[in-house]
Amino acid sequence: MDLSHFQRVLARIEEIEGRFAFQRVIPSSERDTASLDDSSQESFENLVEEYARKYEMDPKLVKRLIQVESGFDAEAISPKGAMGLMQLMPETCNDLGVENPFDARENLEGGLRYLKGLIERFRDVKLALAAYNAGPGRVREYGGVPPFPETQQFVKKVLGG
Repeated sequence: MDLSHFQRVLARIEEIEGRFAFQRVIPSSERDTASLDDSSQESFENLVEEYARKYEMDPKLVKRLIQVESGFDAEAISPKGAMGLMQLMPETCNDLGVENPFDARENLEGGLRYLKGLIERFRDVKLALAAYNAGPGRVREYGGVPPFPETQQFVKKVLGG
């Protein structure tokens, strides 16, 4: 992937985020603790910034990925067994050394390390996101984004298309 393509993608993400302010989805269990919401939001923002910087990724892309994957719910579990903010599968957790996928810090660290490896492997954010969703083998098998509606929608949502 050339740099100009990546810059266009980031510009598009920024444009879309300008239309919709980033908001954390607050589970009903937290709604009664309004005094903690602002600090939790700030803490979450700082955590995303920290790991985005560490793995040289745009924090806006990271937020979109988390939004699409878990709706910002650190306790989320998918029907297929993916867990936490970045929806890591148990096998992926084992491979990455993530012991507690429901710990936001550990989940972000593992998920972004995994995504960074996919970006380096495929040299294309779109293909890396497809591999994040469908698996690297499927991207190699189809020579691009697999023809699965779920994966195609996932990539579009994260990239804002």
